[in-house]
Amino acid sequence: MSTAVTAYAAPSPKAPLERTTIERREPREHDVVIEIAFTGICHTDIHQVHEGWAEGIFPMVPGHEIAGVVAAVGPGVTRHSVGDRVGVGCFVDSCRRCEYCRAGEEQFCREGAVWTYNARDPRTDEPTYGGYSTHIVVDENYVLRIPDGLSLDEAAPLMCAGITTYAPLARWETGPGSKVAVVGLGGLGHMAVKIGHARGAEVTVLSQSTRKRDDGLRLGADHFHATADPAVFTDLADAFDLILNTVSADLDLDAYLGLLRVDGAMVNVGLPETRSALLLSTLVMKRRSLAGSNIGGIRQTQEMLDFCARHRLAADVEVIPAEQINDAYERVVASDVRYRFVVDVASLRE
Repeated sequence: MSTAVTAYAAPSPKAPLERTTIERREPREHDVVIEIAFTGICHTDIHQVHEGWAEGIFPMVPGHEIAGVVAAVGPGVTRHSVGDRVGVGCFVDSCRRCEYCRAGEEQFCREGAVWTYNARDPRTDEPTYGGYSTHIVVDENYVLRIPDGLSLDEAAPLMCAGITTYAPLARWETGPGSKVAVVGLGGLGHMAVKIGHARGAEVTVLSQSTRKRDDGLRLGADHFHATADPAVFTDLADAFDLILNTVSADLDLDAYLGLLRVDGAMVNVGLPETRSALLLSTLVMKRRSLAGSNIGGIRQTQEMLDFCARHRLAADVEVIPAEQINDAYERVVASDVRYRFVVDVASLRE
């Protein structure tokens, strides 16, 4: 048995999203039925709809920044109760057996994490559908608790933008005495600045222009530099312990790596659609590292939510009705949002 719910979906690659109806499964023993309140729009949603990284499954219902309230639970559920405020991030299942799943790093599951959308349920081979919908059904082990100190609209983007930036800042142990540069001040970058500042690091924003300088300083950055000025790469040479690259654009990696101290690391969380290149001597001569980071596991995502609640951190959001999703996609591509669009799912119920 299944239940029909309203959703917004892309019927084919690059097509505008439109209102439709999808089927959600009846809850299994350990399933949680979530009435979605808000869903963030991540640039990944646009990449997936446009098949920028790989072939997609259509019709596609994007959305992996989900916040809502538990509407029903299966008979075996112990972690969540009806009425709880909860969230769902980038994946909704994994094998649970491999060393990565057992270590709480489900995003690296050897059998492949089951992504919240544009994937297939391994039990049924049916496509997964994301948060641009009124309800979602998820196993309790992949549902997060949203602390009371966070509003649901501002918490939704934390399920991706929050954990994507929190994880590398924690992994590279940033804190008092650390000098961190954040490349890009968008949906990811603005959370990196907030979290880095809350961890006690000295944070510098590296952006193409000074257009967002006031915002960067307001969000917690100590310094702001426009990379359009070539002098920045000379003046800031050997300045940082960590560079967190949040943009999906092609960068001159050698130039940015030159900003790192000995043993510094440049960690990429943005994914360009083309290959990158660099001179290995840029790494070798100062024992620098070029690394990547991919969201975080369930345990660390809950840790991030609790951290944000303690420090009163949340995403800066612009809440929109579902009928504005296609316009929002165009504005995201044009960097015309400060700093995350969030869909008010109540507009899907009207």
